[in-house]
Amino acid sequence: MKDVPLADVAVPDPKAPIPRQIRYIIGNEGCERFSFYGMRNILTVFLATSLLAYLPEAERGSAAKEVFHTFVIGVYFFPLLGGWIADRFFGKYNTIFWLSLVYCAGQACLAMFVTNRLGFYVGLSLIALGSGGIKPCVASFVGDQFDQSNKHRAKVVFDAFYWIINFGSLFASFLMPIFLRSFGPRIAFGIPGALMFVSTFVLWIARKRYVMLPPTPPDPHSFLNVSRSALMSGTAGRVLAIIGLATAIGSFLLMPQFGFVIAACLALVAVIGFGGAGVWMQLDAVRGKHPTEAIEGVRSVLRVLVLFAIVTPFWSLFDQKASTWVLQADAMTKPSWFQSSQMQALNPALVMLLIPFNNLVLYPALRRRGYEATALRRMTAGIAFAGMSWIVVGAMQMVLNSGNAFSIAWQMLPYALLTLGEVLVSATGLEFAYSQAPLAMKGVIMAFWNLSVTIGNLWVLVVNAGVKNDSVIGFIKSSGVEITAFQMFFFAGFAFAAALAFGLVARRYPLADHYRKA
Repeated sequence: MKDVPLADVAVPDPKAPIPRQIRYIIGNEGCERFSFYGMRNILTVFLATSLLAYLPEAERGSAAKEVFHTFVIGVYFFPLLGGWIADRFFGKYNTIFWLSLVYCAGQACLAMFVTNRLGFYVGLSLIALGSGGIKPCVASFVGDQFDQSNKHRAKVVFDAFYWIINFGSLFASFLMPIFLRSFGPRIAFGIPGALMFVSTFVLWIARKRYVMLPPTPPDPHSFLNVSRSALMSGTAGRVLAIIGLATAIGSFLLMPQFGFVIAACLALVAVIGFGGAGVWMQLDAVRGKHPTEAIEGVRSVLRVLVLFAIVTPFWSLFDQKASTWVLQADAMTKPSWFQSSQMQALNPALVMLLIPFNNLVLYPALRRRGYEATALRRMTAGIAFAGMSWIVVGAMQMVLNSGNAFSIAWQMLPYALLTLGEVLVSATGLEFAYSQAPLAMKGVIMAFWNLSVTIGNLWVLVVNAGVKNDSVIGFIKSSGVEITAFQMFFFAGFAFAAALAFGLVARRYPLADHYRKA
């Protein structure tokens, strides 16, 4: 599908209502997010204090962090599978429903196997498959309920969609640590499991009310077919594809040092990066073989993927609030009744305040001053705000390392900065990704958006593995900064570099409009 010039798009009906079936999708998402964050936000603490208790105490925090980020990598990798089977075979609703049942089974395993590592890890694997598989489908399923007549309502709904995600996360973040401490892990993991069953039921009861776009039939001019033709149309494309494949194979040589997860993710990055570059270079060579609309659709997707790649450092910072920041909070002073992981409740609470504040106060005020806070400008600023939050966290870590008592209340400042960054990047990115995706690629493009989170967590694992190297440790010690604080400042610099790169690329990005016609 070709890019639609913004000036030629049909004028929306200002009185068009929000589709009534949206309430069921949002209700489903609220319960599912409580379920996911309920287990996720107590996972690091449970691993470090219970499941990994067989390890020496000094190693438990690092091991728990690795398990946590490996799990998150899985969650955000499986959207590739979910988006593909939804777009090509079963449709979004069926994919969401059946993978939700897999998700339920995974939550049940966590509650049943709290003393059995194998059973618990099987549960985490099923949750990664279920939660990851439905992730690209739910957001794009929301978008499917809109057309050109009411697409202006979509931004409001995507913001509401993100708001309800954080509504569920707020209560999960605050309550689940209490349940873990007071009732034990079986109850603490069982409650999120029950909410996942409720979520699946809410989705099911409105099954006859949804707009269900059929799976895309086999298309000789699909994204993959056009990409394959481009790679094979010239020497440069084939060379880059071979380099990508060789690099992917070579990455598995790193398994003894970094493990399978890191090696597999690096292989995926190599295939997508070199393959995408080869396709871009030779798209014009297949104009006689494929229609212009299909070629421009592929070009549009590749442009989006470049932006997604630059966003990955943001996720490497953001997801560590549930691991690195929790472990930092353990060393801070706090009331006896307060658990370190409860501090994460501040994040969704701030999101619920910032989304309406930005839409009702900040963006209109900027608009009155002649500055339009476009999606790409908001995302650029959001990545930078994440970097600022890690400067603060690193400074606090240096205070802790000097032996000074430090109140957990000070973590409110980096949480505020990181959450502002989240609202500007994540909430904005959902709607942006949907609007830029050609019709046949809605699920897959949302999967690539989620894959950016996988790559972000990959950088965390790579950095953690790197600081186990003697030469790296020696370099950090020579800087006079303790290892944990050094890592925090490193991630801050990583985000600032990404914000600069994103802003430069965004300035020349040609926007497209791929909402379906009424």
